[in-house]
Amino acid sequence: MNDATPPAPSVRLDLPTPETTAALARWLAPRLAAGDAILLEGPIGAGKSHFCRSLIQARLAQLGRMEDVPSPTYTLVQVYELDGVEIWHADLYRLTAAEDAAELGLDQAFEQAICLVEWPDRLGDTAPETALRVDLAPGADPMARSARISARSPRWRPILDGLAAGEWRRHD
Repeated sequence: MNDATPPAPSVRLDLPTPETTAALARWLAPRLAAGDAILLEGPIGAGKSHFCRSLIQARLAQLGRMEDVPSPTYTLVQVYELDGVEIWHADLYRLTAAEDAAELGLDQAFEQAICLVEWPDRLGDTAPETALRVDLAPGADPMARSARISARSPRWRPILDGLAAGEWRRHD
């Protein structure tokens, strides 16, 4: 018997401009609920913070609110109060051990909030297995990115199907 975990279903997207990265985030924003986590991977400058900022601003705009959405590089976590749910935006780049992440309260946030986590490798084995994973990489053009979006949880199947069908491109 093979105990290997099957590969997660995934969708690969080309994001030729920062605006297309923002459009992807805006499409995803209203589809998130308490307990959802997005783990964003990629090198420095791949667009992780831009993606998170665009997603958070889209959710705030739904409530008629405009707020500055800074990168939490130095604060580690920024929390945004929405109507009935919080968004936690975490940038774990500066952490050196998974135990440090536990002190931030992310374990509870993973159950009760929408969590956007940059540098999720810092979570170690505490990363939620039900998370949507977004791996951003530089593209051929300096402004272009590519995204590989994957998930093991069936919760994300409609999202992955919508992405594969190009629904996010028709959103704006």
